Amino acid sequence: MDAAKQPKYPVYERFYTWQGEGVHLGRAAYFIRLYGCPQHCPWCDSAGTWHPEYRPESVGLMDAQALADAVAAESPAGAVVIITGGEPILFDLAPLTDALHAIGRRVHIETSGIAPLRGELDWVTLSPKPTQKWPLPEVVAHADEVKIIVHEPQDIAAGLATLDGLRDDAVIWLHPEWSRAREREMRVLNAITEAVKADPRLRAGYQMHKLYRADDLDEHSDKRLIPLGGNERLGY
Repeated sequence: MDAAKQPKYPVYERFYTWQGEGVHLGRAAYFIRLYGCPQHCPWCDSAGTWHPEYRPESVGLMDAQALADAVAAESPAGAVVIITGGEPILFDLAPLTDALHAIGRRVHIETSGIAPLRGELDWVTLSPKPTQKWPLPEVVAHADEVKIIVHEPQDIAAGLATLDGLRDDAVIWLHPEWSRAREREMRVLNAITEAVKADPRLRAGYQMHKLYRADDLDEHSDKRLIPLGGNERLGY
């Protein structure tokens, strides 16, 4: 694509760390977090990407090649790239995935699945939001893993209800919403335990990077205290 015609992506933050959850837990990963999301979950742990009270002073626009150059300069070969948000599926990611594949990187996405996938993606993590807009069936069918956020016990059944057409080999995680996990809210934790025991296809998950505070070590990550769904004193 002509460089002058390449789309510009609104980059809320980009940083090198490791994947803190899911099948690729512990794997070195460069995160590209795009700005903007219409879902507006009340417990969102990335509320700076949309919440009017936590918007950054500015959001930089970067084209695919500039982002690929940053990835190459700021992380070693072998680190995967994870495109997240906000809601990254709203953007045409084809130029970005092409540029990242050209430098030899695997490309993952984390999405609520509310729009068609665009771009060649090596791994799709679907995080359905049953109280908001449901994922498209075509995205459900393409998902490699699912992350259901459990803020209340009933969120387990609600999340599972969005997954018609999910592949048999896709992994389904139940993640306690971080404030519930941090405060050891046993209603939620026990509900996850009982659900996994009742259906061995399900797996209990956790956000390990928040225990390590791993993302904070990169100079580019957003370190503002955003308490939506969390604890301002602890930075979540």
